[in-house]
Amino acid sequence: MPTMKSVQTAAAGAVEVVEIERPVPGPADALVRIRACGICGTDVFFLHMGGMPTGQDGEMRSLHLGHEPAGEVVEVGAEVTGLAVGDRVVVNPQGAPSGIIGCGGALGGMSEYLLIENAVVGESVAVFPDTLPFDVAALNEPMAVARHCVNRSEALPTDKVVVFGAGPIGLGATIWLKLRGVAQVTVVDVIPDRLKTALAVGADAVIDSSQEDVTARLTELHGQSANALGQPRPGTDVYIDAAGAAAVFNTVLASAKWKAKLVMVAVQKKSDDIDLGGMLRSELTLIASQGYPTEIFEVTAEIVAHQDRFAQLISHRVPFAEVEEAFRLTMTPGAAEKVVVTFED
Repeated sequence: MPTMKSVQTAAAGAVEVVEIERPVPGPADALVRIRACGICGTDVFFLHMGGMPTGQDGEMRSLHLGHEPAGEVVEVGAEVTGLAVGDRVVVNPQGAPSGIIGCGGALGGMSEYLLIENAVVGESVAVFPDTLPFDVAALNEPMAVARHCVNRSEALPTDKVVVFGAGPIGLGATIWLKLRGVAQVTVVDVIPDRLKTALAVGADAVIDSSQEDVTARLTELHGQSANALGQPRPGTDVYIDAAGAAAVFNTVLASAKWKAKLVMVAVQKKSDDIDLGGMLRSELTLIASQGYPTEIFEVTAEIVAHQDRFAQLISHRVPFAEVEEAFRLTMTPGAAEKVVVTFED
């Protein structure tokens, strides 16, 4: 039986490359040779835990990693239509019947091959042209997360928007906001290189919150307004939290004008130190954004069209032979922004 290499969780903070049987597609399936796969904060979450809880006395089970794959179709089942050997595809990790790919399901995208169960174009996979590099195509899944966040914001071209966190999701949201026609988008972070990237992908202004008063700078950039009590506040219409820190949440509560919106896309770190009374003073609308109910393949054509802009989100391209180093980079604070693992021809 042919085998392949696949990455799975090991002890807490570590991965291991294991040799497993290569999947055999059934009549309704397809087999994809992976050419690139991104590493996500969710992967890091599983790594810190050492796998996924089983629910039995806190025991952990290992899981196959990788939910941001792009690759090339090498086998197609007899019942599959609209898909051919040689097609380049991105994958919907939530479309697998055996569970979310790379997030607890039976399959992982950080493997040499990936089985696409019930392969249906537009549902489980989308085809992209050979003009798009595989590493940029691997951004499809996180950019769908960012797109859903922007869709949830319902930002108008006339709105003034601030994005907290210049990681891949925050930068992706910045790109989508600008493509949506939003005239003023400001990005806040504490890492200078991230802020440079934010400007490069289209942000109109950036704020280093470790050096600057965020509220004062937003007032300069967005003008002055007021909260429900008439207290002066920046004229920011939409706040997007792609950072997940309690400090960000409280900055928004202290800065929000009357009827501003806060879209929460980052996983929040637990904190009891949140001033919920600030929501009353601004009648702030809190909007949660989870995943990509419809956006997973809505973004694909636009990534193709604007690939040079999206390519700037990738800070490191690491060959699969050095996959342990790729995960080490991702787990080291400040060492990398977006790491994509590439697979040799």
